[in-house]
Amino acid sequence: MQRDWPDICGGVILAALGAGVAIWAAVHYDIGTLRRMGPGFFPVVLGGVLSVLGLVVAVPALGRTVTAPKVEVGAAIAVLGAIVIFALGLPRLGLAGATAAAVLVATIPAPRPGWRWRVVLATAVTALTVLVFSVGLQMTLPLWPRLT
Repeated sequence: MQRDWPDICGGVILAALGAGVAIWAAVHYDIGTLRRMGPGFFPVVLGGVLSVLGLVVAVPALGRTVTAPKVEVGAAIAVLGAIVIFALGLPRLGLAGATAAAVLVATIPAPRPGWRWRVVLATAVTALTVLVFSVGLQMTLPLWPRLT
């Protein structure tokens, strides 16, 4: 038995990340008012909520003892690789291509064999992402790969 370090570290990282985003957005963007929200209002509120959630995870874990969980290095590398592929691929592959590539990479260490479910999952997540960000929120992200 040892302290619950995964929850303590994860909570502290969430709290620090949320506080960093909230402070950065408050310094660089206009917050506005509740009636006329500025571009910094949403990031400041989300950063504050993330900080509080991080503390909700970390503080109770300080008094808890658990057995050490097994770290799955392959899964962690696949998820981090998917994030990097999405971030670097978005300008070149577009939202649809970057999302599909990230999902396919993230599913590599999954214990279930086969490629059909991976393609179906990538298609579903890509369609949902396009619906939310391109159609719903009308964000000006490139949707398809740049051919020039």
